[in-house]
Amino acid sequence: MKAAVYYENGPPSVLKYEEVPEPQLLPQGVLIGVEAISIEGGDTLNRLGGPLLTQPHVVGYQAAGTIIAVGTEVTHLKVGQRVATLDMAGSHAERRAVLARNAWPVPDGLDIKEASIVPVTFGTADDCLFEFGRLKAGETVLIQAGASGVGVAAIQLAKRAGATVIATASSHERLERLRPFGMDHGIDYTKQDVVEAVMKLTDKKGVNLVVDPVGGTTLQSSINALSYRGRLSMVGAAGREGQKADVGPLMAGNRTLTGVFLGAEILTDRVHDMIQRHIEDVAAGRLKALIDKTFPLSEAAAAHAYIESRKAVGRVLLIP
Repeated sequence: MKAAVYYENGPPSVLKYEEVPEPQLLPQGVLIGVEAISIEGGDTLNRLGGPLLTQPHVVGYQAAGTIIAVGTEVTHLKVGQRVATLDMAGSHAERRAVLARNAWPVPDGLDIKEASIVPVTFGTADDCLFEFGRLKAGETVLIQAGASGVGVAAIQLAKRAGATVIATASSHERLERLRPFGMDHGIDYTKQDVVEAVMKLTDKKGVNLVVDPVGGTTLQSSINALSYRGRLSMVGAAGREGQKADVGPLMAGNRTLTGVFLGAEILTDRVHDMIQRHIEDVAAGRLKALIDKTFPLSEAAAAHAYIESRKAVGRVLLIP
C-alpha cells in the first residue's frame, strides 16, 4: 500500500510518499480502507520530534473509511461498515489497522470526510469543557486558538451548553469565520493583548474557564485571564514553546490548572460513548465538522506545511 512516511524527524519536507507493508490485523481489531485522514496538531508535533515507532514511520491519529477485514474476536463490527478510527499512529496511509474499540460506526448519510474529524476534536473539546472544565450554563469561556479543530469544536459545544464564548485567532478574517459556530467575541492576538481584551469584555472579572491547546507563552495569558475560582484546561503545545509560566496567580485566586489528554481515557466507556454521540450529532446536523482544505495523500508534505502556516480554520484532510 502507499503511505506518507518519514525516516527522521524534521520539517514537513521529511514526508515521502512510498510503498510500505500492509498493517497487521489483530484478533481484536479491524482493517479499514482509508478514505479520509484528518491531520491533527499532534501529528505535526510527532513528525517534528516524536518517536519513530516504525521504520519508516507512518504518523497520524485519525482516519475514517470502510472496514475490509475484522479480527477473529470482533463481533460488533463487520466488513463493509464505515467507521471513524483513532490510534497513536498509522493514519497517513491507504489502509490502517486499529483495535475495534477505537472504531466508531459512521451513520448513513454522514460524509466520511466529516466523520474523520470527530473523535479527537470533539472528544478533546468535550473533556476540556465538561469532564475537567466543569463548564455550566451562564459562564464565560475563553478558547485559545479558536480556529483550530479543537477550537471550532469547543466553540460549538460551549455555546450549546449556554456559555458566553470568547475565542482568539491570528486575524480578523479567521475570527469572522468562527461566528457562525457560536463565538460571541473574538480577539486577534496579533493586534490585541488577550488579557486586556478579556478583562474589558468581562467587566474586569475574567473568564470562568479557559481551553488552551497552545501552551508556551500563551499559557501565561490563559492563567491571567481567569476569574476568581476560574479553571484552565491545558490540552496541547501547538505553540511549540517550552511550558514556562508563573503559576502564582492560580493560588491567589483559588484557580485550578488541569492537564487534559484524551488518549489517557480513550478505552473507557465514558469516552467511547461520548465520541459516538458527537458523531451522531454531526450526522444529524446538530454539530459541524469544519473542513478547511483537502490534499491528496501524496501531497502530505504540502498539507503539513499549510497547517503550520496557521492559515487554516478547522481541519485539513488528506485523501488517499
